[in-house]
Amino acid sequence: MELLKKRILEEGEVIEPNILKVDRFLNHQIDVALYVEIGKELANRFKDKKIDKILTVEASGIALACFCSNALNQQPVVYAKKDDSKIISENTYSHPVHSFTKNKTSNIRVDKKFFSEDENILIIDDFLANGQASLGLASIVNQAKANVVGIGIVVEKGFQQGRSLLEKEGYKVESLAIIDHFENGKVIFR
Repeated sequence: MELLKKRILEEGEVIEPNILKVDRFLNHQIDVALYVEIGKELANRFKDKKIDKILTVEASGIALACFCSNALNQQPVVYAKKDDSKIISENTYSHPVHSFTKNKTSNIRVDKKFFSEDENILIIDDFLANGQASLGLASIVNQAKANVVGIGIVVEKGFQQGRSLLEKEGYKVESLAIIDHFENGKVIFR
């Protein structure tokens, strides 16, 4: 997606050898016009799939999943919660997920009432690096005996193992921008 790549090149910031900061438009401040286009492109990548619900993880994935849902047929969006809450029941599907960026493991959870057996679930997330968030979300779908129809990613770090782990499990992965590597503080796309 050329518009997304352009924004990454213009406003993205490589802050460590393997971390890209895109908070000006993607995961802190939201550029709504860009999100509309991202939603359309993600929807286009999965338009041939029957999708009953969209699953993401809080917080950065929520808006992305909503824009994708809007561009599809407005399927319900469910998001996995990272933290314990008094308002979520104990009757949940869960999976531990380690965040590379935060260097923290969270137990992501979805209340069982939101999934039915054999539903078709599209997973959406902002970044794919080591694949832990997507694998955790897929585990939740599998616990529900539902089907992962695909995984839509906005930015993939192609030099990390995430895609290969997901494809090894048989999941279709679609990324809008794939970073090949960082060079002298600059992003180099595939």
